[in-house]
Amino acid sequence: MKNRNLFIGLFAVMLLSLSTVAASAQKTAVKPIIFAVSGDGKSLEPIAYISKGKLEPPVSGGDEANLITAFNKTYYKPGTVYRLIFGSANAGTVTVKSSNAKAECSRNVATVTTSSPKAQLKGLVEGLATNAPIKTTTVSYRRKPTAAEKDEIDALAKAEFVKQKLTPKVMRYQNLTALDIDNDGKADFVGSYWVEIDKLTRGLLFFIATKDSKGKYAIGYQEYRSIDQASLMSGAEIKMVDDGTLHELLLDAYDFDGDGTAEIFTSESSFEGIGFYVYHRSGAKWTRVFEGSNYHCGF
Repeated sequence: MKNRNLFIGLFAVMLLSLSTVAASAQKTAVKPIIFAVSGDGKSLEPIAYISKGKLEPPVSGGDEANLITAFNKTYYKPGTVYRLIFGSANAGTVTVKSSNAKAECSRNVATVTTSSPKAQLKGLVEGLATNAPIKTTTVSYRRKPTAAEKDEIDALAKAEFVKQKLTPKVMRYQNLTALDIDNDGKADFVGSYWVEIDKLTRGLLFFIATKDSKGKYAIGYQEYRSIDQASLMSGAEIKMVDDGTLHELLLDAYDFDGDGTAEIFTSESSFEGIGFYVYHRSGAKWTRVFEGSNYHCGF
């Protein structure tokens, strides 16, 4: 009887040990993930996990401290190297230097070093990073528009403002970028335009434009909104909007679901954090397929 009880006790200990190891492995399992690379290529923060061709929200800076700590230990180990995505292709590396789960405004943001022979991340020119596979046959394609392209896209943007009963004499833009999302040599354009409606009000337009069957560009997705001084958080000034805050801006494009057409990733900086959006193309139309956010801190 004693031997039987001893065997049962040892078996129970073994099961407990195995379950503890399994739970630990589950906590530290590294999932395929996509990051935003910003701050002149010196900052890394999570956008989404990739799971069976879908995107899932990761840990946010507003989550419980233990979740953020576990995330940082798994994904932000100093020396961890991620692939840089620029122009839909593998364009270099992003290497983690440090992170601090207790930092006031960057709990799940890492400090990194970006190395690339082509990409120059500076200001509003940002990129993506991932530990997931990237097709080696994809050629990096990301550039400014030609003069002719700019004229054609400007006309489309102006027409969108006219639909809002605006007749802007001057259109400004944060960025206008050509991408080749299906590696066919034809550019799609991502634009973030704005106009000054009055001294304290701005009209913001984000759009994606694709060539139609006649070889002309047409807007496949657009979103317009008006922002005034009164709608901003206390202490914020409209000048901050002029400099890029609250504008939806291009990060880059990446074919995360492996269907041969890259999805477009964007970000929108607010006063307390950042929002992330992902768009999928079907024909000439684009659909938003993911929305996420990362809390930083109160303004």
